[in-house]
Amino acid sequence: MQTLVSYVRSGQPDLTNRQMALLLLVYLTPGPHTVRGLAHLLGVSKPVITRALNTLGTLGYLRRVRDEADRRNVFVAKTNIGQEFLERFEHNIEQQEGAGERPSRERSMLFQHG
Repeated sequence: MQTLVSYVRSGQPDLTNRQMALLLLVYLTPGPHTVRGLAHLLGVSKPVITRALNTLGTLGYLRRVRDEADRRNVFVAKTNIGQEFLERFEHNIEQQEGAGERPSRERSMLFQHG
């Protein structure tokens, strides 16, 4: 919970779960990545991926690159800005783990009653 609170307070753009999943998928799995392939992997439609890519592209986290061998194909590529965003996010997680984030009384109660 503290990691997410720190993320929200950081001033970085709030990404939806779908956008974050798409970003992580592109950065953590071997490419090349296409809209069709990403839609298949996430189990969503191509328009859903396109909308998420539009947002992530506007933020500079991902970019579309036309395949020079077959101009009909478009690949989704990493960017330096996206890499930096994920590195900051990872650092935030590591800070919370290093701070010994332990279950709070409220969280313990939530899991007991949930």
